[in-house]
Amino acid sequence: MATLFDETFWDERYSGSGAVWSGNPNPQLVAEAAGLAPGRALDVGCGEGADSLWLAERGWQVSAVDISNVALQKAAHHASAKAASGTAVPALSGTIAWDHHDLLAWTPPAASFDLVTAQFMHLPKVDRDPLYARLAAAVATGGSLLIVGHAASDIHAGARRPDVPDLFFTAADIAGALDENMWRIEASESRPRSAEDSDGHSITIHDEVLRAVRLALR
Repeated sequence: MATLFDETFWDERYSGSGAVWSGNPNPQLVAEAAGLAPGRALDVGCGEGADSLWLAERGWQVSAVDISNVALQKAAHHASAKAASGTAVPALSGTIAWDHHDLLAWTPPAASFDLVTAQFMHLPKVDRDPLYARLAAAVATGGSLLIVGHAASDIHAGARRPDVPDLFFTAADIAGALDENMWRIEASESRPRSAEDSDGHSITIHDEVLRAVRLALR
């Protein structure tokens, strides 16, 4: 299992000339962050950078982190091309730092970000739990932790998901790991949205969405 998530795997995944992802920001990031005041954001597992670009266009100062240097190079190229072409609406007003880290070994600076977002990062529980604890610790007072994942039920809905139960979690799982005296839960739910299966048929999938606001530091 571990080799699936190493740097070599992801570099190879991103090495083709085409895009791996759609280039659009993740819908739950848009839903949860559109109303937040810009500040410092940590985009964890940023891939080709669509979420980071969306945040920067809205004035956020973004630290975009990924294990793949190939992905980061693509993301930086896309950001430069978009800024140069004037297609960013509104114009890029924030900045993005593209940072290479192995997330299983890296600890972000504590209490440093107004938004920490991790979208669809599916790891074995033994790796996931300590990673998400480190991400929670990186949120500043008043800041938001946003964790989004695919629901396990997507497998049975016909979505292309690995049939490995240990890779999936619920929003309630993440919420339950947070100290209720230090966090206010703003969203903890499984949200349906439309998608297509491998044959192009319309299906309904669910995103597990957790957003919590940090109330105090110890």
